[in-house]
Amino acid sequence: MERFIIEGRSNLQGSVFIKGAKNSMLPIMAASVLNSSDGDIKLFNIPDIVDMHVMKRILESLGLKVIYSQNTMSINSGKMDNYAISDELMREMRSSIFLMGPLLARLGKVKVTYPGGCSIGPRPIDLHFKGLEALGAEIREENGFIFARAPYLKGAEIHLDFPSVGATENLMMAAVLAKGKTVLHNVAKEPEIIDLQNFLNGMGAIIRGAGTETIRITGVDGLGSCSYRIIPDRIVAGTFLIAGAVTGGEILLQGIIPSHLDAVVAKMREAGANIETSEDSLLIRKSKIKGVETVYTLPYPGFPTDLQAPMMVLLTLAGGNSTIVESIFEARFKHAFELQRMKAQIHVEGRKAFIRGTDKLLGAEVAATDLRAGAALVIAGLAAEGRTIVHDVRHIDRGYENLEIELQKLGGKISRVKGIHGQQQKAAIG
Repeated sequence: MERFIIEGRSNLQGSVFIKGAKNSMLPIMAASVLNSSDGDIKLFNIPDIVDMHVMKRILESLGLKVIYSQNTMSINSGKMDNYAISDELMREMRSSIFLMGPLLARLGKVKVTYPGGCSIGPRPIDLHFKGLEALGAEIREENGFIFARAPYLKGAEIHLDFPSVGATENLMMAAVLAKGKTVLHNVAKEPEIIDLQNFLNGMGAIIRGAGTETIRITGVDGLGSCSYRIIPDRIVAGTFLIAGAVTGGEILLQGIIPSHLDAVVAKMREAGANIETSEDSLLIRKSKIKGVETVYTLPYPGFPTDLQAPMMVLLTLAGGNSTIVESIFEARFKHAFELQRMKAQIHVEGRKAFIRGTDKLLGAEVAATDLRAGAALVIAGLAAEGRTIVHDVRHIDRGYENLEIELQKLGGKISRVKGIHGQQQKAAIG
């Protein structure tokens, strides 16, 4: 088990170039199975994170040839010959469920189990099933496995009960090869949905409307290869933006699309953050943070649930009181109890967290309970007084490429410790 050791009171200074978005990369990698030509798909700006390597292994288990080097990936699906994903691989990452739609469209059948991933509350996949059944798939569950088949998919009009990002993407990938037209209503509007549309259209699909409430898809007979660059990761960018504000530092975020962070920037400015915006960058300067009345997590373009945990850290160090309402995932306040170990004054009632700002946090031993909670605890450790040890950093590695190295470049006193336990660990850190 690896952990981060952090010496607090860091004043982060410098610039960070933001790499490709995890939440764009994974569905786009899944969509590569739709390429029925002999040509290779070339993907650029691919972050070197654990979830990428898991999806790579899944694609290889299906018979695809995948080569990755220096943030560039080449995928050839010409010899894809398998429609079943092992239970072991499914359990490693929730995004493995993205393969259902494209496998049904390409091979007419798929066998999977329920996916794993971060424990942040129920994330039912019934919307995926209902949509695929509307397109003509037959789905059954037996002995823990999910079997789906469809000699062919046919276009349909589908209304999602909730604008689920995963369901929207899965249905888009299934519908591109369906016979006729498909109209998806009440869909997710995230930038990653637009990115998937642009990628699929680059392969020869006919999709319009991503970024709005309705997406229209005209089925085609087949898709080919293309080259595509993944959009920058708005959640990673937001994490560094908040880290700069929390530590009283000055960080320039480069290579981003600032409009993707409009809700985050607006709420941070409400909290007193000094943020400057340009065409492809954001600059956070030393700021005096104050409490805000309420932060609501909402589907895009609202405040993202993936930045709720880092935002909580910011508000624990703000002057005054604040409230966070988590409207997306019901079990996404586990980090609040870890922050309490650092003397944060947080009271949780259901989906609400009531925060009383304090002038300092104290270093402590804490555990990353999920990907974004882990990043939040790292930020807290950088700002805290004394030493913080963050356990279970494997969660953080799922979505952040070399987080500790990037923070070291900014002046953060953070290091990764491998395979040291108990008394050995205590001796190693003093």
